[in-house]
Amino acid sequence: MEPLRRQIEAQVHSLTGASLKQLDLDQPRGDPGLFGPASMVWEVHADFTSMMVGGISALLLQMLHPLALAGVWDHSNFRQDMLGRLRRTSLFIAGTSYGGGQDAERLLDKVRTIHLQVVGQAPDGRAYAASDPQLLTWVHVSEVSQFLAGYLRYVNPRLPTAEQDRYYREVALIAHRLGARDVPQSRQAVADYLQRMRAQLLCDERTREVVRLLYAAPMPSILAKPFGHLMMNAGVDLLPDWASDLLGERQAAWRRPLIRSSVQRTAAVLRWAVRSSAAQRARGRLLQ
Repeated sequence: MEPLRRQIEAQVHSLTGASLKQLDLDQPRGDPGLFGPASMVWEVHADFTSMMVGGISALLLQMLHPLALAGVWDHSNFRQDMLGRLRRTSLFIAGTSYGGGQDAERLLDKVRTIHLQVVGQAPDGRAYAASDPQLLTWVHVSEVSQFLAGYLRYVNPRLPTAEQDRYYREVALIAHRLGARDVPQSRQAVADYLQRMRAQLLCDERTREVVRLLYAAPMPSILAKPFGHLMMNAGVDLLPDWASDLLGERQAAWRRPLIRSSVQRTAAVLRWAVRSSAAQRARGRLLQ
């Protein structure tokens, strides 16, 4: 079983920022980073499967905002390198969640610098800038709300509301450090924010192209392809119903239990196989 375990773990790492080898989560010893082991950020971001499902769902939700989509469309190579985008996003999340303080600051500085270069005009004529505080808030909320949704569905559906609110308060630090404003910091505030934003969202040809590309996203091996397909379907399933309706992707009621049970079985295997996750390495850094 050990060779199988190592093979599965290697496949998981090939999908994440670990494959980029730009972050040493084992150092510096004793450094808790931005959040530390008692935080809800460490808890919610620890499970690979729920974060993968949440990340895909977050990207689908983000791309319903015309200005967020325009920035990615005009300034990212995601259409040619979807796997690379996944790895770079994973690197940022792992580094800011679990890295030492210096590494987290380096990643934040890098993203702020990139954002300053992402400016342009959307197809509807509106100017956009990735550094726009309101746009940063949208990207942040759509991301962390789906991370938490994935955690609640696949890790701990009984997480108390107070702890969900604590997660939103903690993770708002990242949004604020990137320049976001008026960041909602509770479950109710996030729900109210998403409701207010619905009038600004739409699904057009470019949004549908993003969905198509995600369904067709390459995996690092033939063995990983069924996993990628399952994660995509689970990401769609995780969306709020209004968002999947807007995308034209709402799944049949009979499919949803099948998707969720398949994800749970897959998650159990991955939790068995992965012994060197970002969360595990960060905890080891504090114990040494």
